[in-house]
Amino acid sequence: MGLEKMFAGVLRVLTPLGPRYIKLSLAQRIYLLWIFRHFQVLPLQVLTRRQRRFMDVLCVEPRFVSLNQENGVEAPILGTLERRPPIAVPAEVDRVPPRRPSTGISDAVARFAPSPYNAQRRS
Repeated sequence: MGLEKMFAGVLRVLTPLGPRYIKLSLAQRIYLLWIFRHFQVLPLQVLTRRQRRFMDVLCVEPRFVSLNQENGVEAPILGTLERRPPIAVPAEVDRVPPRRPSTGISDAVARFAPSPYNAQRRS
């Protein structure tokens, strides 16, 4: 399977419109095998700046292909890049008031703590 990925693998990019498959050169496939050596799926945010630029160049070039090859067999996937826009946080979440410190727990624990007078007598 490693040789198949090296010589015929494609990159799957998950977009809001659905998955896209990118045809790569041999050097690009080797580099992607290195990037995806430990994980099959990576979000764009975990990549280095150089790797992000590399992925951006791949996504801009018109190299999108079908997953099925000419002989009807599915091309092996080198890895999957999650290129989805960040989820917008509602404005209401930002306006949550800060919590007050709880005094109930400290009052309850204070009853069981030894008084300073008893601590001096035990020493």
